[in-house]
Amino acid sequence: MNAFEITGGIKLKGEITPQGAKNEALQILSAVLLTEQKVTISNIPDIKDVNKLIELLGDLGVIVERINKDTYTFEAKNIDLNFFESDTFKAKGGGLRGSIMIVGPLLARFGKAAIPKPGGDKIGRRRLDTHFIGFEKLGAKFVYDSKKAFFNVDATNLQGAYILLDEASVTGTANIVMAAVLAKGTTTIYNAACEPYLQQLCKMLNRMGAKISGIGSNLLTIEGVKVLGGTEHRMLPDMIEIGSFIGMAAMTESEITIKDVCYDELGVIPEVFKKLGIKLERRGDDIYVPSQKHYEIDTFIDGSILTIADSPWPGFTPDLLSIVLVVATQAKGNVLIHQKMFESRLFFVDKLIDMGAQIILCDPHRATVNGIDKKYKLRGISMTSPDIRAGVSLLIAALSAEGKSTIYNIEQIERGYQDIDTRLRALGAQIKRVNADAPGH
Repeated sequence: MNAFEITGGIKLKGEITPQGAKNEALQILSAVLLTEQKVTISNIPDIKDVNKLIELLGDLGVIVERINKDTYTFEAKNIDLNFFESDTFKAKGGGLRGSIMIVGPLLARFGKAAIPKPGGDKIGRRRLDTHFIGFEKLGAKFVYDSKKAFFNVDATNLQGAYILLDEASVTGTANIVMAAVLAKGTTTIYNAACEPYLQQLCKMLNRMGAKISGIGSNLLTIEGVKVLGGTEHRMLPDMIEIGSFIGMAAMTESEITIKDVCYDELGVIPEVFKKLGIKLERRGDDIYVPSQKHYEIDTFIDGSILTIADSPWPGFTPDLLSIVLVVATQAKGNVLIHQKMFESRLFFVDKLIDMGAQIILCDPHRATVNGIDKKYKLRGISMTSPDIRAGVSLLIAALSAEGKSTIYNIEQIERGYQDIDTRLRALGAQIKRVNADAPGH
């Protein structure tokens, strides 16, 4: 098992470019199944979850060609629909949560699909009901085979429908949009997610010949078309990486420029970090974070303790709450972190407490952080990464801590962050990859 060994307390300096957005990639790559024409996609992150999906597309019969490190062409001319019944598909599809995203395009184009019960992060229940209910509203019929743990779906006659989502699920919205673009008639999706990644998908589909209006709002209208064509698409930079690098700069008192961030697509993210007292400035399409000895958390106007909570876009993304929490440990002041969406994402705070942070875990959804204003540094410890975002939060804590830290189970981090150790070393970080089993293994 690989681990990261980190010597903390070192100021970093330089420029870092965020990778392409993981959460956009899983949608955009699945959309190539909607046409038999060639689709070229660039700024694809070279990470495990994305590479697994690309491999799965190849297994389905998509002609995949890698042009360079971040650019591929995809041609989904001859799809092997029998592959769904194979053990290979069950093993690969079940181990990749993103595999659910291929169902919408396959239903739209071929009228049938099958999907094993998907896996993914251990961050509490993550329902797929939104996807399935949406498909059913369009006329799909589901049969769950409990022996094989497969969902078989028949969608030979998809018809446009009015769909009111019970949650503004990003992947659910994307999947239903991809199913609806080739359905007969008009589909209206209300309470649709409107994240930049979903806007990117809709714009790409429109370039392919789809008719989607309301992009960027929570009310999407889709006029079904008969066929879609090829296109070229460049993915946005990963906003979670951008937020992670802002937090890392503050924690380590580093002067860092984050390059090519597509600032206008970041929503409230820069403002939330400013509420923690972090100075950052926009320079063209870059974010410059100066070296800061101290940063102080804002209070609300009436003086009460600041609360930072996640909510659907354009609210603050849940994927950055772990980062905000760890950054707050070294700030001056207090903040309540309220993680509404997932019930286990805050459980990594015990590691931060072991490092010397002052955090009260109120319940599975809320934690109060008492910032120690860098009166003393966190101390390096050995720890295991429970999920992608917590893993990077612990990595940031380790970079700022005194002494050596070891992070095990870094495969979790690498599912979402490309060449993270190499890119951090380029800024001066002392991080190396070692072969080591986690304690208890």
